[in-house]
Amino acid sequence: MFTPEQRDRTRARLLARAESDDSITGFAHTGSHATGTGDRWSDTDIVLAVDGDIAETVNRWTAWIYCEFDTRHHWDLPVPGASVVRLFLLPGWVELDITFAPETEFGARGPAWQTLFGTPHAQPPFPPPDRNTVIGFAWHHALHAHICLERGRSWQAAHWINALRDQLITLACLRLDLPTAYSKGAHLLPDEITAPLESTLIRSLTAPELRRALTATITATAAELDHSDPELATRIRPMLTELT
Repeated sequence: MFTPEQRDRTRARLLARAESDDSITGFAHTGSHATGTGDRWSDTDIVLAVDGDIAETVNRWTAWIYCEFDTRHHWDLPVPGASVVRLFLLPGWVELDITFAPETEFGARGPAWQTLFGTPHAQPPFPPPDRNTVIGFAWHHALHAHICLERGRSWQAAHWINALRDQLITLACLRLDLPTAYSKGAHLLPDEITAPLESTLIRSLTAPELRRALTATITATAAELDHSDPELATRIRPMLTELT
């Protein structure tokens, strides 16, 4: 694994490259590095303001990053707008996330932002997940886990049980105003929410174990619904109980 020193040298080389590139008019850190909360495992998240053709700059920087860092892989994270978010895997498991943004989209969408140079523009914040959609995913996943068990599809049932737990965690984080993406707020949830979740973990792919885990997950989901949307909980709790 990478050392913090290796990661910091990578960041310094990226900043130097950006400062020497006429098409780059802004550079900002995002993520934990921008807020001073990072640790030795934190990855590198930067935003570049691009003057001119985004695709040309992305391709040129990608070629340079592969050559400069012996990069092993990259892929793009779909995002709204004209920005391109490209993730790179460097040797030593250094993860490099670069957002190539038009100058008009260069700006903070949340508190994790540190401008090193350039002029940021006001941006709308990232919207939180829609509560109704999260609840919809929850009952959808519970139903499909039950159906997979009836069909004898153990691996698919395990997938839906785990996915249901993810929606439950998102719903709880949303209610308590904690980070929702990628379970980033899960470690901040109170014990009365997380303790019951231990019983939702699947210990084997036998039918009895999967049914036990599904029952535990549905029970925890129903309890969260009582807090997040009591009126809706009264309507769908009996139906959720049918799946256990």
